[in-house]
Amino acid sequence: MSEKKNKSLRRQEDVQLLDEEVFEEFEDEEDFSESDNFSADDSFDDDDIDDDELEDFDDEEEDEEEEKKKKKVLRRRGKRRRQKKMEENKGKRSKKPWIIGGSIIGGLLVIYLGISAFFISHFYINTTINGKDFSGKTESDVVAYMKDQVKGYSLKIIEADNKTDEIDGEAISMTYKKDDSVKDALKKQNPLLWIRALFSKSSAEVTINVDYNEDALSKAIGSIQAVKAEQTEPVSAYPKFDGESFKVEPEVYGSAVDMEILTKKIKECITNFEPELNLLNEKCYKVPKYTTESKEVQKACDDMNKYCQASITYPMKENVVVDKALISTWVSADADMNVTFNEEAVRAWMRDFGKTYDTVGTTRTITSPTGKTVEVSGGTYGWSIDEEAEAQNLIASIKNGEVVTREPAYEKTAASHAAQDWGTTYLEVDLSAQHMWYIVNGAIALETDVVTGLPDAKHATPAGVYSILYTEPNSKLIGEKDPETGKPIYETYVRYWMPFTYQGHGFHDADWQTAFGGSRYQSYGSHGCVNMPVDQAGALFNMLSAGTPVVLHY
Repeated sequence: MSEKKNKSLRRQEDVQLLDEEVFEEFEDEEDFSESDNFSADDSFDDDDIDDDELEDFDDEEEDEEEEKKKKKVLRRRGKRRRQKKMEENKGKRSKKPWIIGGSIIGGLLVIYLGISAFFISHFYINTTINGKDFSGKTESDVVAYMKDQVKGYSLKIIEADNKTDEIDGEAISMTYKKDDSVKDALKKQNPLLWIRALFSKSSAEVTINVDYNEDALSKAIGSIQAVKAEQTEPVSAYPKFDGESFKVEPEVYGSAVDMEILTKKIKECITNFEPELNLLNEKCYKVPKYTTESKEVQKACDDMNKYCQASITYPMKENVVVDKALISTWVSADADMNVTFNEEAVRAWMRDFGKTYDTVGTTRTITSPTGKTVEVSGGTYGWSIDEEAEAQNLIASIKNGEVVTREPAYEKTAASHAAQDWGTTYLEVDLSAQHMWYIVNGAIALETDVVTGLPDAKHATPAGVYSILYTEPNSKLIGEKDPETGKPIYETYVRYWMPFTYQGHGFHDADWQTAFGGSRYQSYGSHGCVNMPVDQAGALFNMLSAGTPVVLHY
């Protein structure tokens, strides 16, 4: 190996050795602390290299190019070293906040868990039990409180008239009976969620078991002044007719106590250790089912007023009007405000209406052409209202709200609603005078003496007001059968037959009578018919028509 080549190898070894020495010096150098600031553009001067590092190069004779190369390598490596130090320092500074934050969070977590452990055996903040604040209290605290409440407990009763009563716990042998209700309430809360209680209230309803003497409590309740006082029942609001329409009549509050509610409320107060009970506020008094504000009452008024819209007028002697004043008595509302129209009441009214205006068989007054005024009763002629038919008509009219004037339905009709309802055309027979008249439009058209029935119970001509049923010429009159012979007691042929009863009474000619009028009827009277002279009977027959009223009187 040539000397030149050996020299070159020695130089390479020296450079390598120098690089390692410089690297070690940079690692031990204390000048590169965290406080040193370098920029990427900082230059590395020759002065930065220690004399010791260049000592080996002074001993050798190096050419200028090799010396520059060494310095260049040293600068490059120094620069990389400084950059590495800067990155290490930067990393240390960025990790510092995380270390601090982690330490704080860890501390807070320890505190939170410690508080959570506290609430394993303590109630949350803002916790009430049966309305009492037990924030941060233990089960035993709650139980102790309950026991203290039982001792010396009394319930004040405030009544509607400001009277007061008291139920003493000792008087009813009241004692506290422990159970697991408080423990169960504590178990229901999650200790890890205690922070929620800081922002919201939590409550627990605990059934506090107490023992007391039921009989003693019942006796105490019975001694309350409101219970012993006279019990006035409340009255609900209801529809009331004021003369014009149905309107809501306000409710009336009574003094009657609702014993079921009162007993329940008292027991609740005792269980919850309530100091007082206001009977009015807690609705221990019986209250009306309906008030003026109840829709049911107003609806009932509306329904009842619909019936009262009707008005039915009957033109009798004077007008009879069925209007709201009367109809209002036929409608009613039950306890549940269901409206009822009393149809039976309508029928009862119609029966009274018939009694008032029916004239059939009633006593009426007549003045004979002779000036004689007498009363006549009985008979089949006159007004007779069909009460059932007209009741149905009236009910329908009311339900339909009709306003109408009409005659009632009749079974029988007469000529007039005046006191003399047979009008001005009629037959009149004076049974005492044995005389008859046919009055047409108030004037005598025919009159004659007659012979009427024998004055005994069987044959006497009936008094009363009747009407001609029909007229029949050449008729055979047949009497009742003789029970001994089985044959009619008479069979008589007449030319003119004008009956006025279905029992066989009528007007007819009687050529067998030798005289008429006077007292002849007492000896030669008929079987009940009005016997007339043949000519007068014929004249009457020709003038008479069915339906003509017949008035017979003494």
